[in-house]
Amino acid sequence: MTVRRVMGIETEYGISVPGEPHANPIVLSGQIVNAYATRPEITVSRTRWDYETESPLTDQFGHEMPRLVADSSQLTDEDDEIAANVVLTNGARLYVDHAHPEYSSPEVTSPHDAVVWDRAGELVMAEAVQRQAEQSGRQINLYKNNTDGKGSSYGTHENYLLARDVEFATVARQLMPFFVARQVICGAGRVGIGPESHQAGFQISQRADFFERQVGLETTIRRPIVNTRDEPHADPTRYRRLHVIIGDANQAETATLLKLGTTSLVLRLIEHDDVPRTLTLADPVAALRQISHDPTLTTTVELADGRRMTGLDLLWAHYEMIDDHLSRHYGQDLDEETQEIMTRWDHLMVMLGDDVLSAAHSVDWVAKLALFEQYRARDGLAWDDARLRAMDIQWSDVRPDKGLHHRLEAAGRIDRFTSPERVQAAVTAPPEDTRAWLRGTMVERYPHELLAASWDSVIVRRTPGEPPSRLALPEPERCTRAHLQGIIEASPTMADLLERIA
Repeated sequence: MTVRRVMGIETEYGISVPGEPHANPIVLSGQIVNAYATRPEITVSRTRWDYETESPLTDQFGHEMPRLVADSSQLTDEDDEIAANVVLTNGARLYVDHAHPEYSSPEVTSPHDAVVWDRAGELVMAEAVQRQAEQSGRQINLYKNNTDGKGSSYGTHENYLLARDVEFATVARQLMPFFVARQVICGAGRVGIGPESHQAGFQISQRADFFERQVGLETTIRRPIVNTRDEPHADPTRYRRLHVIIGDANQAETATLLKLGTTSLVLRLIEHDDVPRTLTLADPVAALRQISHDPTLTTTVELADGRRMTGLDLLWAHYEMIDDHLSRHYGQDLDEETQEIMTRWDHLMVMLGDDVLSAAHSVDWVAKLALFEQYRARDGLAWDDARLRAMDIQWSDVRPDKGLHHRLEAAGRIDRFTSPERVQAAVTAPPEDTRAWLRGTMVERYPHELLAASWDSVIVRRTPGEPPSRLALPEPERCTRAHLQGIIEASPTMADLLERIA
């Protein structure tokens, strides 16, 4: 049993222009993407995204929603010639998703790598902001957050590959209480209660108030705790892709690492059919909000059998089930990354149980709460004070000299375990152990012959004048550097590469 699996993070960034509250966010987002895409020192593929293999209206239970009744935001498989859409040399996708610029990280195989390429996305967005301002003289700001505090919410989604033979109803049932509780260690924190922040206060999660159902297909309306989209981006006979929409946009590296790592381990437990404890919640949607609205972590939520547990209790229950499984089946024979996730998870929950604020160096919402409480004590601020709401937005500003999180991290008050050099390298270099390596390498070496790309295929033109052809990439852990570097180096043209691959 290992924490390793194919995974990735998609982040929509909040966007605004100072002094222009009615500026068109779709236009602004396109300007941001194009500003980065026109950097002369960065190679990108300025061709269309390949939507042919996408199926956003199909769910994990074999149903397909009719297009005529689907909300327009669900039709993510329709090509928009107006929206900016580029593929980066690191294998990521940078594009306009609805009214936000989105960075979709390349596929990786470990939580550590997920942190690295997610942070690389922060650098991409910060560079895009700077370059756009230099080009136009107009300042467009981006925020790695999930709500504008006025009723709008936008997503940070996770993706996990799992075996197709795992029954999805079981996955949904077993994940529900974990998803409700995990905000305790990976919530991003938010000033205001309710979708429109109508009630004064501070809560753990930015997204909790925007979820309305337990299970469902939608992602922008009637949001479900467990999303059922069945779009594997891989061989559909072998794999499912769990599309998780309930996470917050984390900046603290420990929180991001544990968000990905603990979820992967819970999935392993489900895949091994070894979940001995029943933790069904009486009302998961209500429990999600109840836990989020209490940063003291003392609120209990009701289980279906009448018991009551705190969010931290629920997390401990999941930890104990995984620890027991690991002890019974693997003993001390654990890979280093799995052991690290278990150790960090244990230590963090102990800290949260002893003194919530002691976890300020590791958890976004606790770091934010600790800082804001300092300002409240110094200036006598109530939670509905406009200055705190402004700080809440400034917290996630992508500019290193403006974002409050960045400034705390630079001051050593928030833990960082990635090296700046490795993250900077990941801005242009793809992961080496997934098919993202081939995608990113093609962008760099053959940008004019790469006509389109998706997660599981590329469309290329062998030579000028020839019709395009599709190269399928159904196995996420093939077409890696180890598999193809020699072939790539021996192939000066796309025609050479395709001949050698064939």
